[in-house]
Amino acid sequence: MNPNSVNVSFEPVIWARLLEGRKDDISPEAARYLLSIEFGESDRARMEELAERSEAGVLTQQEEAEFDGYLHIGNLLAVMQSKARIALRQAPVEAPQS
Repeated sequence: MNPNSVNVSFEPVIWARLLEGRKDDISPEAARYLLSIEFGESDRARMEELAERSEAGVLTQQEEAEFDGYLHIGNLLAVMQSKARIALRQAPVEAPQS
């Protein structure tokens, strides 16, 4: 990727700040849902292809923007899932239903 690229997406940064500012606990149900979100096989294959092209220094501008999008969304998802794991660790243990 071109380190001088001006094509920056601010949305993931804004989302991350928004989530950091949230003080309420995430419900266990919401936490489990967040932890279930993952990239599909075709997206993982595309990210790998773009990563290889990036390492080789042959990304087009469009591919660079696409790769940056994957990286931003992946980072945002990682932050959200980290918060979900913390919420599940802090959640009160429910008594088994009889």
